[in-house]
Amino acid sequence: MTTSGRIPTILAAALLTGAVSAGVLLLAGGLHAQTPAPDATPPSAPTPAPADNPPTAAGQPAMTAPATAPGMLPATAIPFYAEWAASPHADAKAEPFTHWNKEGSIPAECARCHSTPGFRDYVGADGSTPFKVDQPAPVGTVITCVACHNARASALTRVTFPSGATIDKLGAEARCMTCHQGRESTRSVNAAIDGIDVDKVGPKLAFINVHYAAAGATLYGHQAQGGYEYAGKTYAGRLEHREPYTSCTGCHETHALAVRVNDCAACHKEVTDKASLHMIRTDKIDRDGNGNTSEGVGQEIDHLRGMLLAAIQDYAKTVAGKPVVYDSHAYPYFFIDKNGDGKADKDEAKFPNRYNAWTPRLLKAAYNYQFANKDPGAFAHNPDYTTQLLHDSLADLGSKVKVDLGKAKRP
Repeated sequence: MTTSGRIPTILAAALLTGAVSAGVLLLAGGLHAQTPAPDATPPSAPTPAPADNPPTAAGQPAMTAPATAPGMLPATAIPFYAEWAASPHADAKAEPFTHWNKEGSIPAECARCHSTPGFRDYVGADGSTPFKVDQPAPVGTVITCVACHNARASALTRVTFPSGATIDKLGAEARCMTCHQGRESTRSVNAAIDGIDVDKVGPKLAFINVHYAAAGATLYGHQAQGGYEYAGKTYAGRLEHREPYTSCTGCHETHALAVRVNDCAACHKEVTDKASLHMIRTDKIDRDGNGNTSEGVGQEIDHLRGMLLAAIQDYAKTVAGKPVVYDSHAYPYFFIDKNGDGKADKDEAKFPNRYNAWTPRLLKAAYNYQFANKDPGAFAHNPDYTTQLLHDSLADLGSKVKVDLGKAKRP
């Protein structure tokens, strides 16, 4: 076996711990022809890159190797290393990987998607029972090669969403949607509001956050029930796109994760760069009712989100009796508008000032607002499902406050 033929297996062993700097140097000499399986116990982690390395253009610590010694391979020789290193999965300074640094470990309920050891634990690649995380994961890790490249992860064909819905007969996208599915659903919202009058403030009600980048839930629509679906309404199922753009890696770079913009442009002539993806439009449905059927679907959804936030604020003030503001970067996102200016000021967007006058009607609408807001690709993953959620939230609030959907059409 040639050295180059052994690189993927060596990489799997070297990166098994999931350390952000793993892979700086890989042992290439003295290996047996029978290389270990991806799940095999790894050797000691390689030497980390110096802590004072300058950041790369992607904002990551530079992972340049020292002078290459005999029998050693530099990181640049690892297949797809550059693409991965520039991706969000490798961003060691990002909140998804640093949130628990002060605590010293990542809780079991979060470790599955916020660390390599946690994901491996979940799929059973560490020898544990699959589909559960048995213990907290160490901090200081990101999502490395061996999170997804191991026998257990490769065998995944099914994903169970927070609603309890299960999607079978999946391919490699099962690995993506194991994490990119959100954490809440219609079912969990209904459980929280059960027995409370729809317009009565529930003292124990709190905002329910779908979580972030729940692309899988958006993609599968009603089949996953990731949004809040109103009783008596029908909702779109999985978005069907033409081949080969029917899976996560059909539309996104496998390791870099970026959207394959050039592929989109081949059919959608309005696309010239990532920003212009919002200009894609394949029908003449006036979703936001502004009379402009040439604007992109992404722009229409943005407009509907703006309308919904305005209706949420109107309802909170006039029905719930307490003004509310929203800050997309501060948990738990909805806060008491103490000065009534409609903006989330710095002294307002803090946890102690979290909004606390939730009614079931308000909570359902706020949940859908967040669902549509926290999946930046919702307009592409499933524009009909996203539009339906926004329309129905607006219509429901409209029974209590003024909402002008005008000529807006629900797909």
